[in-house]
Amino acid sequence: MVREARLTSDFWVRAYLARLRLAGIPAYMMARGDATAGAVLVVLARLDGRAVAWQRSFDLASGARAWVVLAEGTEAEVAATVVRQRRFDPDLWVIEIEDRQGRSLLDEDGLR
Repeated sequence: MVREARLTSDFWVRAYLARLRLAGIPAYMMARGDATAGAVLVVLARLDGRAVAWQRSFDLASGARAWVVLAEGTEAEVAATVVRQRRFDPDLWVIEIEDRQGRSLLDEDGLR
Protein backbone atom coordinates (compact mmCIF):
# COMPACT_ATOMS: atom_id res chain seq x y z
CA MET A 1 0.00 0.00 0.00
CA VAL A 2 1.38 3.40 -1.01
CA ARG A 3 0.73 6.23 1.41
CA GLU A 4 0.37 9.77 0.14
CA ALA A 5 2.80 12.14 1.83
CA ARG A 6 0.90 14.79 3.70
CA LEU A 7 2.15 18.34 4.06
CA THR A 8 1.45 20.28 7.20
CA SER A 9 -1.00 23.14 6.84
CA ASP A 10 1.68 25.65 7.83
CA PHE A 11 4.06 24.41 5.11
CA TRP A 12 1.31 24.40 2.45
CA VAL A 13 0.16 27.93 3.34
CA ARG A 14 3.71 29.32 3.27
CA ALA A 15 4.38 27.66 -0.11
CA TYR A 16 1.06 28.91 -1.51
CA LEU A 17 1.71 32.49 -0.40
CA ALA A 18 5.18 32.33 -1.97
CA ARG A 19 3.72 31.04 -5.24
CA LEU A 20 1.16 33.83 -5.31
CA ARG A 21 3.88 36.40 -4.56
CA LEU A 22 6.00 35.07 -7.45
CA ALA A 23 2.98 35.45 -9.76
CA GLY A 24 2.51 39.05 -8.61
CA ILE A 25 -0.82 38.29 -6.90
CA PRO A 26 -1.33 40.09 -3.57
CA ALA A 27 -2.31 37.68 -0.80
CA TYR A 28 -2.48 37.84 2.98
CA MET A 29 -2.83 35.40 5.84
CA MET A 30 -5.97 36.64 7.59
CA ALA A 31 -6.10 33.88 10.21
CA ARG A 32 -3.52 31.33 11.33
CA GLY A 33 -4.90 27.90 12.09
CA ASP A 34 -3.44 24.72 13.49
CA ALA A 35 0.09 24.37 12.12
CA THR A 36 -0.17 20.65 11.55
CA ALA A 37 -3.65 19.84 10.33
CA GLY A 38 -5.81 22.97 10.21
CA ALA A 39 -8.18 23.29 7.26
CA VAL A 40 -7.55 26.14 4.79
CA LEU A 41 -10.01 28.62 3.30
CA VAL A 42 -8.95 30.73 0.34
CA VAL A 43 -10.90 33.95 -0.23
CA LEU A 44 -10.57 35.84 -3.51
CA ALA A 45 -11.64 39.50 -3.44
CA ARG A 46 -12.06 40.70 -7.03
CA LEU A 47 -11.82 44.36 -5.96
CA ASP A 48 -15.24 45.11 -7.47
CA GLY A 49 -17.25 44.29 -4.35
CA ARG A 50 -17.52 40.57 -5.24
CA ALA A 51 -15.70 37.67 -3.64
CA VAL A 52 -15.53 33.89 -3.55
CA ALA A 53 -14.28 31.51 -0.84
CA TRP A 54 -13.01 27.98 -1.48
CA GLN A 55 -12.42 25.13 0.91
CA ARG A 56 -10.56 21.92 0.27
CA SER A 57 -12.73 18.85 0.05
CA PHE A 58 -12.76 15.40 -1.49
CA ASP A 59 -14.36 14.57 -4.82
CA LEU A 60 -16.71 11.74 -3.86
CA ALA A 61 -16.51 10.15 -7.32
CA SER A 62 -12.72 9.93 -7.55
CA GLY A 63 -11.61 10.34 -3.94
CA ALA A 64 -9.20 13.06 -5.06
CA ARG A 65 -8.82 16.34 -3.22
CA ALA A 66 -10.57 19.30 -4.81
CA TRP A 67 -11.22 22.96 -4.07
CA VAL A 68 -14.95 23.64 -3.83
CA VAL A 69 -16.81 26.93 -3.51
CA LEU A 70 -17.93 27.56 0.05
CA ALA A 71 -19.42 31.00 -0.60
CA GLU A 72 -19.74 33.45 -3.46
CA GLY A 73 -21.33 36.89 -3.54
CA THR A 74 -20.59 40.30 -2.12
CA GLU A 75 -17.44 40.74 -0.06
CA ALA A 76 -19.63 41.25 3.03
CA GLU A 77 -21.55 37.99 2.42
CA VAL A 78 -18.36 36.01 1.93
CA ALA A 79 -16.74 37.63 4.99
CA ALA A 80 -19.77 36.67 7.10
CA THR A 81 -19.40 33.06 5.93
CA VAL A 82 -15.72 33.07 6.89
CA VAL A 83 -16.55 34.45 10.35
CA ARG A 84 -19.11 31.64 10.87
CA GLN A 85 -16.58 29.03 9.74
CA ARG A 86 -13.93 30.41 12.12
CA ARG A 87 -16.41 30.24 15.01
CA PHE A 88 -17.09 26.61 14.14
CA ASP A 89 -13.42 25.74 13.51
CA PRO A 90 -10.88 27.91 15.38
CA ASP A 91 -8.03 25.88 13.78
CA LEU A 92 -8.98 27.21 10.34
CA TRP A 93 -6.46 29.08 8.19
CA VAL A 94 -7.81 31.94 6.08
CA ILE A 95 -5.88 33.29 3.10
CA GLU A 96 -7.19 36.35 1.25
CA ILE A 97 -6.20 37.15 -2.32
CA GLU A 98 -6.88 40.48 -3.99
CA ASP A 99 -6.96 40.15 -7.77
CA ARG A 100 -9.17 41.85 -10.36
CA GLN A 101 -8.45 39.02 -12.82
CA GLY A 102 -9.75 36.39 -10.39
CA ARG A 103 -6.50 34.41 -10.24
CA SER A 104 -6.08 32.02 -7.32
CA LEU A 105 -3.68 29.45 -8.84
CA LEU A 106 -5.65 26.71 -7.03
CA ASP A 107 -6.04 24.78 -10.27
CA GLU A 108 -2.27 24.51 -10.79
CA ASP A 109 -0.21 21.38 -10.14
CA GLY A 110 0.81 21.04 -6.52
CA LEU A 111 -2.04 23.20 -5.24
CA ARG A 112 -5.07 21.09 -6.12
